[in-house]
Amino acid sequence: MSFHTIRSLHELRKQHKKIENPNVEIDKSLSKLDRFALSITNKVGSMGFFLIILTWTVCWLGWNTLAPKEMTFDPFPAFALWLFISNMIQIFLMPLIMIGQNLQSQHAEIRAESDFLINTKAEQEIETILMHLENQNQLILQLMDKIEKVEGKMKDQP
Repeated sequence: MSFHTIRSLHELRKQHKKIENPNVEIDKSLSKLDRFALSITNKVGSMGFFLIILTWTVCWLGWNTLAPKEMTFDPFPAFALWLFISNMIQIFLMPLIMIGQNLQSQHAEIRAESDFLINTKAEQEIETILMHLENQNQLILQLMDKIEKVEGKMKDQP
């Protein structure tokens, strides 16, 4: 290995800071409210939550449509209480989901930046390895030439 290659390896190591796990980085920076918003976003965006809302809606509307009049509590066809509760759920969840999506977007950007840094580092390391291999190729060719010359001289001697 030539001095130039050794020097470039050391320079390469010095040039790159240690890449940290973006998930740990994000996790450290989140406040309790951010964690709450992310938790709500993840839960609301699940099939479980959809099935809960669907079941609640079908039961509510079914009961108030099919049950005897004296047992209903939200008259058909207006379902004013159901609409009120549904709208309240939507009003409270909408900003929380938007906050959670913004946090997820920031997380994705940090992961993308980390991926870019890793790819850049890998590219430079590959370039250094290729330079090292090229240097070795040249040394091998020089050695082969010297060996051929020595063999040629040995054949010429009686």
